[in-house]
Amino acid sequence: QLVQSGGGSVQAGGSLRLSCAVSQNNCIGWVRQTPGKDREGVAAFGFDFRPKYADSVKGRFTVTKDNANNTLYLQMNSLNPEDTATYYCAAERGNSPGGTLFQGCRFNTWGQGTRVTVSS
Repeated sequence: QLVQSGGGSVQAGGSLRLSCAVSQNNCIGWVRQTPGKDREGVAAFGFDFRPKYADSVKGRFTVTKDNANNTLYLQMNSLNPEDTATYYCAAERGNSPGGTLFQGCRFNTWGQGTRVTVSS
């Protein structure tokens, strides 16, 4: 339901940017998943409309929103191999159960996912 783009492969220390078309302004963000693990919140605009970050990406990742174009971005800098994952654009919509909890939001609507691979 969300359309995202970006991602790819990069060496450690490099940068990538992800984009996602989304019109709402809170409880939107990025969630990632590695094989065998649950999805984890990475960066998002929380219920208070403020940017929030997982501790593992603070200072390296930046989430922004271009309201004129209804596009959400995730700028990822200083990437390391531990950042390798499938990244999903995510939003909280409605009251459906399940999803991923992150910073006061229940992310239950997803983009198609994009692979980010960081080599050492």
